[in-house]
Amino acid sequence: MTVNQTQTTEQKSGSTGQNEKLPKLAWGITGAGDFMPEVFEAMLDLKKNCAIKITAILSQAAVKVVKIYGLWDTLPTIADKVLIEKDANTPFIVGALQTKKYDVLLVAPTTGNSTAKIVHGISDSLLTNVVSMTNRTNTPIFILPVEKEGREVLTRLPDGSMLELSTRDLDAQNTAKLRNMKGISVLEEPEDIKKILGQL
Repeated sequence: MTVNQTQTTEQKSGSTGQNEKLPKLAWGITGAGDFMPEVFEAMLDLKKNCAIKITAILSQAAVKVVKIYGLWDTLPTIADKVLIEKDANTPFIVGALQTKKYDVLLVAPTTGNSTAKIVHGISDSLLTNVVSMTNRTNTPIFILPVEKEGREVLTRLPDGSMLELSTRDLDAQNTAKLRNMKGISVLEEPEDIKKILGQL
């Protein structure tokens, strides 16, 4: 799938009056390798078991990581529409989120870098801006950070092998701050993505 093809995914899937009434989920994907395969599995399951329209919003780094993990061709089987970051405001998905065109915002997986920016009010990337602006509305936000307090990170590499890493104290503190942010729910594991069903 090429970048141009991703922009026409919604048109290929068709747009009927019935589809327009389906719940809409905005799914942000950052460039975290940790949890990436598991998140895709959870999203495939969500798509199969729930009548829902999904718009995927990828950071520039996410495009590279999704391709490295061999998941690029899986993306259009989950998302009805795919948006790729050009800058902090382009594509202008923020407007649709602020005007309640989407029922839920999910960012999964979320890098330690994006988590740090979110909790410190830095909105210089598309996804951090999306979270910041959506957080000013009552639209539910679910975030799956890869860095957690007291967690040894066991991540699946693209070749299927596992790599164990430690979470830095600074990253753990940022995740703790994220938990205390109003309007944001922190997910612990990819399988927790099903919890968003209650908001649709």
